[in-house]
Amino acid sequence: MPDNNLIVVKIGSSSLTSEEGGLNRERIAFFAEELASLHAEGRGVVLVTSGAVAAGFRQIGYNARPKALHEKQAAAAVGQALLMQAYQEAFGRHGIVAAQLLLTRADFSNRKRINNAMMTMEELLRLRTVPIINENDTVSTGELKFGDNDNLSALVANMCKAEQLIIITDMDGLYTDDPRRNPEAVKIDRVDQITGDIVRLAGGAGSSVGTGGMRSKIEAARIATRGGIRTFIGRVLDAGDLRLAAEGCGKGTYFDTALNSLPMKKQWLGFHSLPQGSITVDAGAERALLIGGKSLLPVGVTGLDGDFHPGDVVEVRNAEGETIGRGVVNYAAWQVKAVAGLSTDEIRDRIDVHRIEVIHRDEWVSLR
Repeated sequence: MPDNNLIVVKIGSSSLTSEEGGLNRERIAFFAEELASLHAEGRGVVLVTSGAVAAGFRQIGYNARPKALHEKQAAAAVGQALLMQAYQEAFGRHGIVAAQLLLTRADFSNRKRINNAMMTMEELLRLRTVPIINENDTVSTGELKFGDNDNLSALVANMCKAEQLIIITDMDGLYTDDPRRNPEAVKIDRVDQITGDIVRLAGGAGSSVGTGGMRSKIEAARIATRGGIRTFIGRVLDAGDLRLAAEGCGKGTYFDTALNSLPMKKQWLGFHSLPQGSITVDAGAERALLIGGKSLLPVGVTGLDGDFHPGDVVEVRNAEGETIGRGVVNYAAWQVKAVAGLSTDEIRDRIDVHRIEVIHRDEWVSLR
């Protein structure tokens, strides 16, 4: 899959539909033209789109965006077809074939399924189509939903090993405060590291037709940059704005990274897997994992939560309760509880385990 000229662009519902619902075909034509100009240069282009529910709820007879899950799924079933028809017509004017991929979180949590999706994407890009990705809203439920497509776009960008992720929103970047309420708010042009202070600057959702606010976009940037992918969050309103965003001078905020792309195994472990529990570690173990590149030994474990088994993925938390990473555990929960805080010699006297490491460093990914 191309990794030196591939761009992933995410467009939200508020950019594609009206506040009252229904597709804004002029905006879809505009975005198709912006993407087509990059495609014409030989770049690979992947589009992650929202808008199925917003496009369909009026067509199906609802007066306002539905809140009940079965109503949203019904609206999405109608709206997704309308959305893809609009994209196919818009890209077709530029001689580009648009392809549809509908994904769920369950697809990402299953290694075989996500590898299949990756191979499909690779072939579509080789054939110079534009893959258009959305969450499969008609089957996604509850805790298995992405909630918005910001995180989905970051996961797709990591999967493709994209050069850049561009998240289009109705704000021209991240500000020190909400500029709609505080005229003294200052825009942040570049972020080198996504700290707790940066996350706290993000507010709630800003549109009645969308689900994601700036907070979810910052989280998406965190996922993307952890995988070595530069991220832009901002506006694309006028002709040429998308090119400016791709070239580093767009109307928004850039999130830089000095990290390299993660292997697929580490991506799955860090971002796609579904943890079955958590393990809490002391400060020494935290340093060993994050700085020393060491495995997690029982002596550094101070607590746990959940009923996990060998081979399950667990989150690892520090003494303050912050998640520092994930790993594949070699112990069952009851075994971890029995040996927490003990030395290697003491462990061998108590239980019979295949490996002494609770989590081996080869089965670990840092999320800090």
